[in-house]
Amino acid sequence: MARSSRLTRLDAFSKTVEDARIRTTSGGIVTLVSVIIVLLLVVGEIRDYRRIEVQAELIVDKSRGEQLPINLNITFPHIPCNLLTLDVMDVSGEQQSGITHGVHITRLSAFPESKPLESQALDLHPVEEAKHLDPDYCGECYGASPPAGKKCCNTCAEVREAYEKAGWAFGLGDGVKQCENEHYGEHIKAMAEEGCNIAGHLSVNKVIGNFHVAPGKSFSTPQMHVHDLQQFFDSPKQHTLSHTIHHLSFGPELPVGKVESNPLDGATHTTTERSYNYMYFIKVVSTSFLPLGVKPGSPGAIETHQYSVTSHERSLKGGNDKEHPNTLHARGGIPGVFFSYDISPMKVVNHEVRERTFLGLLTGICAIIGGTLTVATVVDRSVYEGVARMKKLHQG
Repeated sequence: MARSSRLTRLDAFSKTVEDARIRTTSGGIVTLVSVIIVLLLVVGEIRDYRRIEVQAELIVDKSRGEQLPINLNITFPHIPCNLLTLDVMDVSGEQQSGITHGVHITRLSAFPESKPLESQALDLHPVEEAKHLDPDYCGECYGASPPAGKKCCNTCAEVREAYEKAGWAFGLGDGVKQCENEHYGEHIKAMAEEGCNIAGHLSVNKVIGNFHVAPGKSFSTPQMHVHDLQQFFDSPKQHTLSHTIHHLSFGPELPVGKVESNPLDGATHTTTERSYNYMYFIKVVSTSFLPLGVKPGSPGAIETHQYSVTSHERSLKGGNDKEHPNTLHARGGIPGVFFSYDISPMKVVNHEVRERTFLGLLTGICAIIGGTLTVATVVDRSVYEGVARMKKLHQG
């Protein structure tokens, strides 16, 4: 009994008997409003708890020997596909000319219609056997050495390959019997009004390098990398390298709204000059995206790359820059669209996290209930006493 009396003295929640309680209409209104406020605030707390934020962390990229994936989709409305070549080069000495793996070209009708006509792999000049020729026929290579593994040049493509190996310009194949039999020049002229779309994916060494789309068949010498531009410049049609970059990324896409989109997506550049050069200088940054509860290297983690870019364009005729009068451009170069990429030594890790813990949610809900009831008690008491005084004044 003594122990019970001691606990009774510690009771902070003293009770009143039911007969001493007074219920009023104002108290009912205050109670109803308090319940609504508590419910609204608790819903807000729960929504705030469920909200996921992305926190970025910058670390040193320690990965080695990886491949860099490149996804591209570029349209050239004023130059046909047969004149374009895609090449990849890097500082490790690897030159991947005439890339075909994972990339397709689509012939487009004349601008501005630009409707798809035909799609195929990027191998612009497939080498096929001339089935219509006599099996013992041995075509001339016109001064060049036959292609590797062959003793003759039986098709127009083989003559062109021999010329490429020798570093000679080829043109439309005028005077070359194989090309005249295949109507090579006629096919080239028939596509003069067309445009071209290049789309697909590449995989390159993750080192500093570049990939570019330029007119003419490409070939390399010990000193330089060059393109056969004779067809491009001899064409009566004024071909230009105006282009639209529909998409350019370096790896899988990140969730929409979580991080910034690719900066070159939707970029369009136009020119009226045939000898024109576009250069994009890209800084590639390795990026990891870790959804809520996923750890680095675990299934569900997204490994990709983001990039920043600056661009420069110039006429290959040289001279003053129209937009920058104090800038003097050098003369010469290869017309084309060049993407030079550099690899950042840093890596961005994006974590999905909850800003609030479950314990913080419970604390917030308790604070809402307690605070609302406290304020409601003060308001109800004030209203009750105010009404009581008004009644006394009227009665007096």
